[in-house]
Amino acid sequence: MDQALLTVAYLIAGVFFILSLGGLSSQETARKGNLYGIIGMLIAVVAMATGGEVTSFGPLVGAILLAAVIGATLAARVAMTAMPELVAILHSFVGLAAVLVGFAAYVGDHGSHAGALFNVEIFIDIWIGSLTFTGSVIAFGKLRGSIKSKPLLLPGRHLVNLAMLIGSIVLCVMVAKASPADGLQPLLIAAGIAAVLGVHLVMAIGGADMPVVVSMLNSYSGWTASAAGFMLGNDLLIVTGALVGSSGLILSIIMCRAMNRSIVSVIFGGFGAAPVAKPSGDADAGEAGEIQETNAAQVAGELLAAKKVVITPGYGLAVARAQHTVHEISKTLRAAGVEVTFAIHPVAGRLPGHMNVLLAEANVPYDIVFEMDEINGDFPDTDVVLVIGANDIVNPGAETDESSPIYGMPVLKVWDSKRVVMCKRSRAVGYAGVDNPLFTHPATHMFFGDAGATMGELLQALKS
Repeated sequence: MDQALLTVAYLIAGVFFILSLGGLSSQETARKGNLYGIIGMLIAVVAMATGGEVTSFGPLVGAILLAAVIGATLAARVAMTAMPELVAILHSFVGLAAVLVGFAAYVGDHGSHAGALFNVEIFIDIWIGSLTFTGSVIAFGKLRGSIKSKPLLLPGRHLVNLAMLIGSIVLCVMVAKASPADGLQPLLIAAGIAAVLGVHLVMAIGGADMPVVVSMLNSYSGWTASAAGFMLGNDLLIVTGALVGSSGLILSIIMCRAMNRSIVSVIFGGFGAAPVAKPSGDADAGEAGEIQETNAAQVAGELLAAKKVVITPGYGLAVARAQHTVHEISKTLRAAGVEVTFAIHPVAGRLPGHMNVLLAEANVPYDIVFEMDEINGDFPDTDVVLVIGANDIVNPGAETDESSPIYGMPVLKVWDSKRVVMCKRSRAVGYAGVDNPLFTHPATHMFFGDAGATMGELLQALKS
């Protein structure tokens, strides 16, 4: 394939990637968006393979087939509850690939690209890639539960981060001016510093903010790919990396606004963060009391007697894979004349859109699924809120407890409704590790048990 055709192929692939991002912006077009992305990647791979730079197809085909088998196996086996950590570990692969390609380009292909600019391009690619790799591995561990979600706040941590950043800049200047033989050692040191910085930055971020961290790591992986594109002279990598990097950054900013967080504070583990201002208005969740338990028959009676019901799903629903049963419950109630809607928090399930995907999988109509900002004002007029496996996203302490790590984070104000039925396996704390005063709220009844079992009992009670 000559250069003109290769450029056209890359341009077409880039257009498909843009269409993919547009399609992924809503549930209705998400499948089409995925298809556009697949087509774009197929065009890109074929164009790259036939562009003249590949001299041996055996290793390339073998690598693609091996990766395809691994990817297909992971996709078939991974549970929806494990999707956040899967996304995090996939970002680490992007970072590691960038580091390996960067060192390969510096050691093996330096003669034809000698120059300070090329050295800087390699340095940026390796530095961001190293930070992305280790940061993503730590995020994977926190989301999986292998590493405690509590933030690690070392004394003088910001000065340490600043020192590592200044040291990296000095090393970048050294690599830019060095010969290929002399520049390898400072390049390796810089990669090590970036790797330590990636660990330190993510370890300093608490579990409540991990969804934003995953989004930011997605952005980092995009900028890494873009830097590799400059290094390799590949226009498609530059464009694609910029698309991923910018979209990940925009999503992170949107999520921070939705969680009343500072993007700078989240990225740097609280650097420059002022105490969160207490939200205006009455955020009182009511006087604390004893836990009131309920059962399937009682909940069924309250739901059928209600005019308006809001269902709020959370991580526990995903663990129990109860979304199909919950959809049947919603259909049964709607058939009985009850108005039923779903309330989704931006980070329910530890990943943006996690609950939307689960509900779409169960064929819940999109027009009855509402985001937090759209439905929070409806709770005072709601008869019953059915909270299924959610905890931190319905914690009134986010508005009343200034010492709480989730204080200031906007939550679903379910306590404003006439009745809250909270379905949980136990009184255990949520992912943020804080108690929830909603458990003892006067309007709350606790429906204990695995969501799969309790929702099955509730469905049978409604039908009988």
